Amino acid sequence: MNAETPQQLATDDLANDEKETSRVEAFSDGVFAIAITLLILEIPVLHPRSGDAGVVEGHLAQAVLAQWPNFMAYFVSFIVILVMWLNHHAIFQMVRYIDRTFLILNGLLLLFVTFVNYPTALVADFLGKPDAQFAVSFYSGVFLCITIVFYLLWRHAASGMRLIGKDIDPAAVVKLTQQYRFGPAIYLIAFIISIFNGWVGLVLQGVLALYFAFTGQIGHAASLKLGARAKRAV
Repeated sequence: MNAETPQQLATDDLANDEKETSRVEAFSDGVFAIAITLLILEIPVLHPRSGDAGVVEGHLAQAVLAQWPNFMAYFVSFIVILVMWLNHHAIFQMVRYIDRTFLILNGLLLLFVTFVNYPTALVADFLGKPDAQFAVSFYSGVFLCITIVFYLLWRHAASGMRLIGKDIDPAAVVKLTQQYRFGPAIYLIAFIISIFNGWVGLVLQGVLALYFAFTGQIGHAASLKLGARAKRAV
């Protein structure tokens, strides 16, 4: 029986490592999918004949429009969770190895992601009412926690390139680190603003999600990775 060469052993190790990261990412994707789907279940379908409050025969349109807080909370939370997933995917484009600390941080992140449904329901129920200020502050606080965990997850993976693949361009790691560096501070400001003005705080959550979705370095980081691979192939 021929002994495996060092190159073959390295290839096998890389394949096993990628298998483990793929399992974690697939599980995480499933959690994101469930969390984003559950959001719509918080918007009740109105049935005039069942005696729903505010619904009168022939006035369904008016009753649906009165549900605008539900729709607003749904759209903001949908966008935020979608951006979370995009950033989570960007991390797994770089990560090739998994350790226990990474698994714990990833699990903590998923805990908060699945919890988003609850503050979303609070905002939908209390927006425009006396308790709206607390509901939006609580909502913003959850997203602040998520941002902090995201930052810790990436910092753990990127520190010393401990969990980053050897095929990844260091410039791509730097770009992603720069993207996440100011995230906790920005969301802290949004949280503080929401304490004093719930409407502005809620709008800020949606604006921040759109900002990170369209101006982030996710796509650029991926292109740097592919470029690095192309150079090594030459």
